[in-house]
Parts: sequence; C-alpha cells; structure tokens
Amino acid sequence: MANQRKIGIILIITSLLFLVPTIIFKMQVNTLTQALMVATGGLCITAEGNCAHEQSNIPIYIGIALTFIMLSMGLYLILFEKSQQYIEKTQKELVSTLKETKEERNKNENFNFLLKALNEDEKKIMKALKEQDGIEQSTLRIRTDLSKTKLSVLLAELEKKSLIKKVPEGKKNKVYLKNPF
Repeated sequence: MANQRKIGIILIITSLLFLVPTIIFKMQVNTLTQALMVATGGLCITAEGNCAHEQSNIPIYIGIALTFIMLSMGLYLILFEKSQQYIEKTQKELVSTLKETKEERNKNENFNFLLKALNEDEKKIMKALKEQDGIEQSTLRIRTDLSKTKLSVLLAELEKKSLIKKVPEGKKNKVYLKNPF
C-alpha cells in the first residue's frame, strides 16, 4: 500500500513539472505568432479569418491532457490507499460479526438440541436460566410457576445430569447453567 502512495506522489509531482513546459510552450507560440503578424503587417489573414502563421494548439491540448491524466492517477492512487484501508477494516468487522453470529447460532442450536431431551418442566427451568443465569432459586420458582418441592427435585435431577449448578449464598441458592449457551 505504501508503494501506491509513493507512486501517486511521484505522478502528481511529475504532472506539475510537466505543466510548466506546456505553459512556457504556449506562451512562446503566442509570442511567435504575434511577432510574425507584426513582421508581415497583418497581411497573413486567410479567407477564413485566421492568421496563416498561427500554429495548431494540438500539442498544447495534448500537454494539458497528459498533465490532467497524471494528476488524476496520482490522486487516485493516494486516495485509493485510504479507501482500501477502509474496505479492509470493514471486511474485518464483517467477518468478526459473522463469527459472533455463527457462534451464537451454534449455541442456540445446541441449547435447542438439549431441550429435546428434557421434559416440559425441565425445559422451563433451562429456558429461565438461559435468560438469567445466576438466578435465585426463589425467583426461578416464580418464573417457572413450579412448587418449591417440585423445583428442588427437578434442580437435583438437572444437577445430576451436569446441566446446572446450585451455589448457596447465605440462606438462598443461586442457580447457574454449567455450560454457557
């Protein structure tokens, strides 16, 4: 990328240096044409109304066109480097987002696959834990609408299956998923 920038700068400098001789050439042509008109006394006018000594401006137009092309290419190479860096940065962000999305989708698929092996009450518990990991057992009872006894039995079964862990905190228990989904 740094080479493109260097080439762009070289093209811009070259185009500006090329513009100087083009302007000098145009001034010399004008001076020469005026000198010839003065020397002939203005008798060099043709039927079309042009001076016979007047030179074609084609070399000047070519010089200006080449200058413009080199200047444009130089600017493009310098600006293209910045846009290329922006594109690369955007691509990296997109790839990162896609990876995160894929990981999230895989977690959801794994979780849904796990739920198929559980009964309805166990599913309620697992879904509530996925929504709020580290929930107090009393809050979990309210969210799942299960009795204290039934919830305790189901939590013990889920603990045996190594799906959850209960952590006592004072007089209350907090329930966590063992594997993050």
